[in-house]
Amino acid sequence: MQQEQSFDIPLHDIKTVVPIEDYSFYYLLAISAVVLLFVGAMSYLLYKWYKSRNRYNKRKEHFDILNSIDFANAKQSAYDLTLYGATFKDDSLRHKEMYENIINRLENYKYKKEVDAFDSEMIGYIKLYIGMVDV
Repeated sequence: MQQEQSFDIPLHDIKTVVPIEDYSFYYLLAISAVVLLFVGAMSYLLYKWYKSRNRYNKRKEHFDILNSIDFANAKQSAYDLTLYGATFKDDSLRHKEMYENIINRLENYKYKKEVDAFDSEMIGYIKLYIGMVDV
């Protein structure tokens, strides 16, 4: 008689499969969210910088016009000083007083058909006011 061979040998050193907690997907999501927030913030800041770079600056424009006033045409210069100088009158009390002083002196050069040229004192006041302006 032949003995039947059994292949059912008990193995003692092999353990059963144990589930392993894997958090790599959550790490990927967290890193992706941080990168997305960073890219969004940088895009927003870049957009704001680009938009502010091309913004119209009324004060600078009026300052350039005041600096380019031609004193030979006293009547037009008086109107330009009244219009564009008003932009800076509220900067400080000193600016306001100087602006009102110049406006009072410019009354002689406005609302008339023919006006005299600016005298040297008036040109000095105008240049002093323009020199006080900060842009």
